[in-house]
Amino acid sequence: MALNGTEAVRAESLVRHYKLGQSIIRAVDGVTLSVKKGEFAALLGASGSGKSTLMNLIAGLDHATSGAIVVEGLNLAALKREQLALYRRHTVGMVFQSFNLVPTMTLTENVELPMRFAEVDRGERKTRVQEALRQVGLGERLEHRPSEMSGGEQQRAALARALVNRPKLLLADEPTGNLDSKTGKEIMDLIRDLNRTLGMTVIMVTHERALAERYANRLIFLGDGKLLSESANTPGGAR
Repeated sequence: MALNGTEAVRAESLVRHYKLGQSIIRAVDGVTLSVKKGEFAALLGASGSGKSTLMNLIAGLDHATSGAIVVEGLNLAALKREQLALYRRHTVGMVFQSFNLVPTMTLTENVELPMRFAEVDRGERKTRVQEALRQVGLGERLEHRPSEMSGGEQQRAALARALVNRPKLLLADEPTGNLDSKTGKEIMDLIRDLNRTLGMTVIMVTHERALAERYANRLIFLGDGKLLSESANTPGGAR
C-alpha cells in the first residue's frame, strides 16, 4: 500500500487483537484512516477505545495482527527489528503523559540521549540540544536535573527530547495528563506552534474533547477498537 503525496500516515484495515486467557481483546479492530502531512489530528474516545494501541502501532512500538500501516512511505509491518529502531529514532518523536526523564541526568544529557542512540556526530549534538531547548523555552536550564524543575518544565524537556532528532511526525499520548490546566495550556500552545511553524504532523491521543477542539484540525473518534467517525475542526485556539 502506497501513500499519496499529501499523506503522512495511512492505516488500512488495521487490526491488533490480544489473547487474554480464553478471551480475544479487540484493541484495534479494522481501522482505516489517513492523516495528511502537516495536519494536527486528535484521536478521541473513552478508556479502552483503542486510542493508545493505535498510537503504539503508528509509533512502531507494537505489531499489527493484520492490515497495514504506512508512515512517511515506510510499511511498518515489513520492517525488521533494526529498521523499526531506526524508524523510531529518525521519523517519529513521542511525548507521553509521564515525562520519562532520567533523574540522574541533566537536562542537556536527557535531551541528547536520542541522538546518542541515533549515532549523531558528537560535534552536532550540542547545537541540536540548544536549538531544541530554545524551541520549548528552556534555553537557560541546560544543567538542571528533573528534580529541580516543575512538572510543566519537565514536559517541555520531554518535548525537546522528542524534537531533537527532527522527526516528521510527533505523537503525543495524553501530554497534559499530569499537568494543571494553566501548564497544560502552555504545553499545548507549544505543540500547536511547532505544528504551524515547522509543518510537523501531530497526532494526539486525548479523552478530552474540549482540548481536541481547541487545538486539532481533525477529530478522529474511536470506540471498541473501531473508527466511529472523523470530522474537520476549526481549532478554538486559533482565535
